[in-house]
Amino acid sequence: MSQRPNDPADYTPFFSYRDNALCCEGVSLSSIAEQALTPIYIYSRASILAAFRGFGHAFRAVPHTICYAVKANSNLSLLRLLARAGSSFDIVSGGELYRLLQIGVSGRRIVFSGVGKSREEIREALRARILLFNVEAESELELLAEEAARVRRPAPAALRLNPDVGGGGHPHISTGSHQHKFGIGWDDAMALYTAKVQSPWISWRGLSTHIGSQILSLAPFRRAVGRIASFVRLLQSSGVGLSFIDFGGGLGVRYTSENPPTAEQYAKIVIRKLGPLGCRLLLEPGRAIVGPAGILLTRVLHLKSSYGKTFIIVDAAMNDFIRPALYDAIHPVTPVVRNAGKTLRADIVGPVCETGDAFLHDWPIQTVQPGDLLALWGTGAYGFIQASNYNSRPRPAEVLVNGKVFSTIRRRESNRDLIREELR
Repeated sequence: MSQRPNDPADYTPFFSYRDNALCCEGVSLSSIAEQALTPIYIYSRASILAAFRGFGHAFRAVPHTICYAVKANSNLSLLRLLARAGSSFDIVSGGELYRLLQIGVSGRRIVFSGVGKSREEIREALRARILLFNVEAESELELLAEEAARVRRPAPAALRLNPDVGGGGHPHISTGSHQHKFGIGWDDAMALYTAKVQSPWISWRGLSTHIGSQILSLAPFRRAVGRIASFVRLLQSSGVGLSFIDFGGGLGVRYTSENPPTAEQYAKIVIRKLGPLGCRLLLEPGRAIVGPAGILLTRVLHLKSSYGKTFIIVDAAMNDFIRPALYDAIHPVTPVVRNAGKTLRADIVGPVCETGDAFLHDWPIQTVQPGDLLALWGTGAYGFIQASNYNSRPRPAEVLVNGKVFSTIRRRESNRDLIREELR
């Protein structure tokens, strides 16, 4: 059977059809489904490592540190895999800090971003002696100074500059313009840097920015990097020395027909402007590392037709994978086993009691039957991490494939898990 246009098997590394059966590396997805209940998140170890190493290679010409964005996927096994590969980490909560400390990651490999850090989170991060706090408000800076004074140790800090450059594949994931809650404006940032340059409890170590997620053009990066370079030079001329420039993340990936820049193209424009400034670059890729490495495996429950529409009802739902409902994101769906049957157009929907519980509308797919397996592509980032127990549905299992073997890295929740923390 010929592949349909933009078939994700054509452009997603480490997933392929062999004898019309979809495999992750050397393991067939059908064999995984035989041993675990669907839905299941399946990740390719080789894909994750290849993307991480490719990102590092792109920035090889300058001193740099890749700080994987934990919010993209925080499974302990994946964090441990990246830590062993040499990754540092970008966190946005005390819970993410806790995860990293549980697997032995040194605080020196952790950068704390995020717009709403609490006193308790700051305290824990200071105790862990993290590399850098990316500060987003004057009140946060004062809180950081208070806690640093309490432990009698200066806090390594950077301000997150809002460059007024919008970027991102959806308004909910664009973070760099003045209308967004993130970062500090140019004048206010300069005033804070100069006001705290002699502070005994704030040690200025860097400057940070982040303009959005799933960015598919170099233009927003080019505008942002120019403004950041100008601000760094202004700081340096004012006597504020910096060790780090944190340029954030945001590089997009291909889900269907997108054509995102490569890591090499992205690195070229960042290095050209920021490389000569004498600071170590911190990069925070998340989606670009784990997004294409994951598939959500689901099983067809029922088929029905209504007023000329065909619905394929599957056992995965919006509580398992919310990106289509939250961002109007399109993730291709293909059968795990191909056949020579005819192609139809159908809405692929889940069992949750919401009209928004739909993965795709009017999607071309071969004829399927109840019990058939389907794959939702590109679910490695912002997939399980955003799963919930809505409709009292247990969250799915997660599996990591390594060559010809696979292991469960999170068991599927049970009904008992749903009420474990509730008082009875």
